[in-house]
Amino acid sequence: MRKTALLPVAALTLTTTLAAAACTSGNPLLPGPKKGQITVGSANFPENVLLADIYASALSAKGLKVSTKFNVGSREVLYQQVQSGSISVLPEYNGALLGYLDAKSRAASTEEVNAELAARLPPPMEILDSSPAEDKNALVTSSATATKNHLESIADLAPYAASMTIGGPPEFKTRYQGLPGLKDKYGLTFKDFASLDTAGPITVKALVDDTVQVATLFTTDPNLVTHDFKVLTDPEQVFSAQNVTPLAYRASMTPVAVQTLNTVSAKLNTAALVDMMAKIQNEKKDIDVVADAWLKSVGLR
Repeated sequence: MRKTALLPVAALTLTTTLAAAACTSGNPLLPGPKKGQITVGSANFPENVLLADIYASALSAKGLKVSTKFNVGSREVLYQQVQSGSISVLPEYNGALLGYLDAKSRAASTEEVNAELAARLPPPMEILDSSPAEDKNALVTSSATATKNHLESIADLAPYAASMTIGGPPEFKTRYQGLPGLKDKYGLTFKDFASLDTAGPITVKALVDDTVQVATLFTTDPNLVTHDFKVLTDPEQVFSAQNVTPLAYRASMTPVAVQTLNTVSAKLNTAALVDMMAKIQNEKKDIDVVADAWLKSVGLR
């Protein structure tokens, strides 16, 4: 059994520092692609490691020669390594990647975001098919609040917002993907705004205690399962697409590799990702065990 482990902080810091130095001082640590081998990389947080493990295991199951570079670091470091071919493919989030390339973009839908990415990525790089799975901001209520007020969509808050307190990080009050966008797209004005943490335990407790009736969490947060929170749909797309999308070094991608990763994307959805992250964070299961179980459940191992 392969073991996917998160690096200790010191090792991770050293890895990130060395990789960043390579990006700015030449190419001693960016040797380029290894012929006949696909190197799967990841950022340094558990969900991205899980997705990279899924990619690597699915590719290996097809008989491809695969190596891994997990917990590499930030997007800035990872992007350089894909561009050089040192990493062949990594799981990205299309909206965040577009924001890195063009901070002024207002693309919202998956199609809009991917079209702009295709136009902005340099020739050595490409995105493969996006997954329906998204890790994005969402408005969330308790199941009791949703049932009482028949809430399915953000638009359904219209008759109730004036009597509700909404919670989120401080910047949620002023950024467009927050209160301004909710007012612009849905006409929502809430009774009060509670400044909380960024989709963390303070926000979760406020929802559970009914201190706030609506709050912003991430769509793959295991607390959605643990507390049976209701994620409200966003038909007006205040929150831009953040689909899990393979970012690839084109020359390393064989037809079998492309087809395999596109099949992974087609089968992965947000609910599955939430379930897997709950197993990792709440049940303390190993990432590789969770990844393999999902691949087997969808017929990819």
